[in-house]
Amino acid sequence: MAEADLPFTFVYWADLRYPQPLAGDRNREPYRPDHGLGPFPSPAGEPDRAEPTLTDRIYRGLSHLQEAAGLTPVDDLILEYRLDDLWGYHEDATFRAAARARLRDVLAAAAADTVLIAAHSMGGLIAYDVLRAAEAEGTPMPRCALVTLGAPLGLAELKLKLADAYGDLRVPAALTAWTNLMDRQDIATVGDDLAALYAPNAAGVRVRDVPVINAYRRPDGAENRHKSYGYLRTPEFSRVVAAFLEAAD
Repeated sequence: MAEADLPFTFVYWADLRYPQPLAGDRNREPYRPDHGLGPFPSPAGEPDRAEPTLTDRIYRGLSHLQEAAGLTPVDDLILEYRLDDLWGYHEDATFRAAARARLRDVLAAAAADTVLIAAHSMGGLIAYDVLRAAEAEGTPMPRCALVTLGAPLGLAELKLKLADAYGDLRVPAALTAWTNLMDRQDIATVGDDLAALYAPNAAGVRVRDVPVINAYRRPDGAENRHKSYGYLRTPEFSRVVAAFLEAAD
């Protein structure tokens, strides 16, 4: 498929929550192309980088306790102080509805038989919500392949909210594939791998969890393992996109 023939839509939600983008010195993480440096490394040759970290193991135990108690104090801290947009998503019904509407409208207008959704962080939650809600309402959706990047869908609080909203945790019916890319050092991806949490859909589609190395660095050299720029430069993401385009030809 030629690049000119490739339809692409960027579904943006940040302006619904923030009146102005960060500018000048306030933006500590401006986009800067790194021409010629190629993709980031892969944990495929470093087994230790692909295994759950100590933080993962500790959180998994706490997560199970939170779910059993129906209280999520650990998640409240993570969401409010590290992933505050997620906090706003659940606290502000108007913002939540508007963010979902943007993706729902784009999917409803899609001309292609199969759509690839690449969703970073809260985008993965929005995509899941839109697809499960459409399924519950009987709203037609195109067949979709989903790749989530740094998705927080393993957090206890989100699991409880999603199970309460849709009755269970499973792969949305519209999905033909779901690849979940996560850096083990990314706080958003702590907890059980998504394949262990989200049951396959009726077609047997399962989540495929793929550890990656998000080697993004800010201009001052500080790392941010959750940054979208870094996830997009992983070779694992490139392979997902290449496989989708090859199948679409």
